[in-house]
Amino acid sequence: MHPPRAATVFRRIPSAAKRVTQKIPGRRSLSHSSVEGPLHPPLETRTLSDYFTSHILRNFSAQPALICRSERPRAHHGPPSHNLGVDTHLAWDFAEFDRHINALARGLLAMGVRKGDRVGVVMGNNRRVLLASWHWACAHIGAILVTLNPAYRAQELVTTLKLVGVKHLFVVPRIRSSAYVEMLGGLMPDLKHSQPGHIQTEELPELRNLVLVDNHGEYQAELEKLGVRSTIDWREIIMWREDSHERKTQRDISASLEKDEVINLQFTSYTTSFRRFIYRRTRLVLGNLAAWSHGASIIYPSAVFDPKAIVDTVVAERCTALHGVPTHFLGVLAEFDERQKNGEKLNTSSLRTGIAAGSPIPIELMKNLIAKLNLVDLTNAYGMTETSPVSFQTTPADDIIKRVETVGKVQPHVKAKLVDLDGNVVPVGTPGEICIAGYLMQKGYWEDEAQTQLVMKKDNEGTLWMHTGDEGIMDEEGYLKIVGRIKDIIIRGGENLFPVQIENALTTQESIEEAAVVSVPDEKYGEVVGAWIVRRNGTSASRESIRAGVAQSMNPQNAPAWVWFLGEDGTPEELPKTASGKVMKHVLRKWSKDLAQKEVGRVPRP
Repeated sequence: MHPPRAATVFRRIPSAAKRVTQKIPGRRSLSHSSVEGPLHPPLETRTLSDYFTSHILRNFSAQPALICRSERPRAHHGPPSHNLGVDTHLAWDFAEFDRHINALARGLLAMGVRKGDRVGVVMGNNRRVLLASWHWACAHIGAILVTLNPAYRAQELVTTLKLVGVKHLFVVPRIRSSAYVEMLGGLMPDLKHSQPGHIQTEELPELRNLVLVDNHGEYQAELEKLGVRSTIDWREIIMWREDSHERKTQRDISASLEKDEVINLQFTSYTTSFRRFIYRRTRLVLGNLAAWSHGASIIYPSAVFDPKAIVDTVVAERCTALHGVPTHFLGVLAEFDERQKNGEKLNTSSLRTGIAAGSPIPIELMKNLIAKLNLVDLTNAYGMTETSPVSFQTTPADDIIKRVETVGKVQPHVKAKLVDLDGNVVPVGTPGEICIAGYLMQKGYWEDEAQTQLVMKKDNEGTLWMHTGDEGIMDEEGYLKIVGRIKDIIIRGGENLFPVQIENALTTQESIEEAAVVSVPDEKYGEVVGAWIVRRNGTSASRESIRAGVAQSMNPQNAPAWVWFLGEDGTPEELPKTASGKVMKHVLRKWSKDLAQKEVGRVPRP
């Protein structure tokens, strides 16, 4: 199992950021599951490069922008900088951030990067400070950034690079057991003999530059043994001088860019196929752009998900917001509880807000985050990479039940509807597939027109809708409840059961830390409920008590017929998850089917 990526930590979100109270024009309550978001605030029409220069830099130049507690000051060399007066780790204000962005943009141009080129990056969170620079630098010169999953194995990585035609690849030498230069060299022997900037390899015919990001030189000996001569030290490409030809070229390109041109190719989180790339419009990932557009500072605690580093960072930097998926928050709470138990005093009073996304957040977890970490304004959100990235979100003004059981109301300038199998909008309170339309739509899956047309469809009025494959229920106020992926729904004897609702019922039981529910084939009912359980330390709940707990809080047909405890009866120690922390239900379904055939995990009926 691959570890989840670190949660992003923010600081100093200005109080001037206004809340938007949504109203559904012309009606007090809904009868059918179709909504449109408000038209305020207006959409931003400037390109990223123009917005950074004319708004962010002009208004926030002296404010903290980027802090990386695991990175050395001046890791990129270059002229001395103020570094926010810190000498222990990297800390930039927006002016310093801008200087690095432009130096990198000029360097990319000098290296041969041209508008439309795909620039691939593979790195961990301690290099995300560099990735942040790459986002903006590529946006300044019209290049397309391709963010690659650090968890890829060799063949996945090469196949992906070839699919999108990456021409310039930036990699860290290693993250834990993944040694990327060794991976690439093993599959592409020509890398050892190619000249820097002139790579010629049959496996990746478009690749020309392989740039290493090894700020501390810790992998130098390892790399020398590999004998790959085609690599370039990334610090060598940065162009600090501002009187170069590249500066004028950069300005000319920036002035010619259009707001809807492609700047980012990013994978969806679907686990069924790594060929599903998308074009994204001019927005960055949720945390980065949201924070910087308001003059907030982003703080990276560690290279990979590390609850200890996150808690240390929140306390030391007095962070205001914490983003993550439920898996991240569970890890942070466990670390917090353990340190409190050992007598350590931790002040998290500065925490106020954040976003829980990726998968539904159990109500007990939400309550603990509020009570223990002071995340009183924590909100829940729904989105997908293809709709870049949030289309529904709760607000701090919503009560805790709304913030846990729903993902809130539709965002400004976004349309949403829930439809049945025939494409008809369903009444409120009725499950339907979530469809999204508006400015936030992707442009399509990379070189996969068939898949694009399968999920992006125009209605009779000409509106283009993204069919998400997610099942939801909308209430009369427009609040949306996610009940699962359409393919994850359990059809027991002809009745639809929703795994998310069953998981919520399970995690309210004191003995359960985490739960995942999937369908299990059954001769009588077709499918029944199977539950994978992570017990809390020191508890010993039985299969029977777990089943009974669900039967008492929901209709009895939702009660698990099968229960498996992680780490027992030969099962793995942890739930299988994607790099972003989502449980891989397709893996659990396979495990469940195999174990059920062996009669392992059946719950005796009362």
